[in-house]
Amino acid sequence: MDGSDAAALFDPANWYREGQGPRYRQLHAYLTEAIRDGRLPVGSQLPPERDLAEFADVSRVTVRRAVSQLAMDGLIDQRRGSGSYVRPGAPRLEQSLSRLMSFTELMQARGMSSTSRILARGLFAPLPAETMALGLGTGEMVARVERLRSADGVPMALERSCLPPDVLPDPDAVEVSLYAVLRARGLAPTRAIQRVSAVNITPREAEIMALAEGTAALQIDRTAYLASGRPVEFTRGVYRSDIYDFVTELRLDS
Repeated sequence: MDGSDAAALFDPANWYREGQGPRYRQLHAYLTEAIRDGRLPVGSQLPPERDLAEFADVSRVTVRRAVSQLAMDGLIDQRRGSGSYVRPGAPRLEQSLSRLMSFTELMQARGMSSTSRILARGLFAPLPAETMALGLGTGEMVARVERLRSADGVPMALERSCLPPDVLPDPDAVEVSLYAVLRARGLAPTRAIQRVSAVNITPREAEIMALAEGTAALQIDRTAYLASGRPVEFTRGVYRSDIYDFVTELRLDS
């Protein structure tokens, strides 16, 4: 990439919006999008810090923070004395829609290390969708756990899980795997119904997942049931569509 191309790509008119958050965060989101869509192809080198600061009309500290976050996200390699290079993209993850499997179990099956950051948990008044899915009565509360799910340090999904309080009386017990907690209580679901929708992430979701606002994603609404037929979990998750593929097997009725 020559200087004129780099100047055009990193022109602040392309990525900075007044009132949309700190410059380093907006620059990070823009660079992430440029890597994802191929404008910064695999193996390409980012401009030196001083040049990138000049092209983007920001301080070198702003550039340093944005690029450091890219490295933490696993999108670039920072090589001492050489520069920063775009890494190969993460492999796409296939998750079967016909198998009830937690995020932690899926990542373990792929040989990846999963982590969860708790965003909120406790007992709350249910939202209408939660009331309907769980068959709650008037005045009942829900145990809710909202988590950012990551694999090998890369944010993958936002999940908000809601359960009746008698199924999950202590939401603080959930650290990594919700299903591990439910199994320990003998209340793990045995089947689920899922609905997959195409969505664009909200500004809040974009900030948490370090993606550009409005990025296309997959929304999964899952209602899970005990063997008795009682609904015990309603989870709404937003998954990165550039990494996730959800697959199912279809059979011809005989």
